Amino acid sequence: MNKVILMGRLTRDPELRSTPNGVSVCTFSLAVSRRFKNANGEYDADFINCVAWRQTAEFISKNFTKGRMLGVVGSIQTRNYDKDGQRVYVTEVSVDEAYFAGDKGPGRADDGRGTATPADGGAAFGAGDGFIPMPAEDDLPF
Repeated sequence: MNKVILMGRLTRDPELRSTPNGVSVCTFSLAVSRRFKNANGEYDADFINCVAWRQTAEFISKNFTKGRMLGVVGSIQTRNYDKDGQRVYVTEVSVDEAYFAGDKGPGRADDGRGTATPADGGAAFGAGDGFIPMPAEDDLPF
């Protein structure tokens, strides 16, 4: 089984191109935070190259820019080619699905793990959207 699920921030604007046959292809890199802090108390990140094709490529190119949070589902692909007499090996994620995964946006602060929270510490959802703010942890009945 070869399945990859990633969520991270774009390290640069996605690059949309077309093949000679007119098929859209989009390349980009995701900075994906690791789950644990390093010795300095900071979260390290892995920078993962990705490629998307056709409608998925167009969706990513149209809706995402550098720094935006993106969720992807796909598979690991390897390929190689010759460049100036040297064999070049490439490992990348071939993206099958792409999702909005939140964003920093105005009035929001980043917690250092790639997730955005309101700068004032309040609820992440707007008023009137059907969500009720949870009480502080000290007020929970369990």
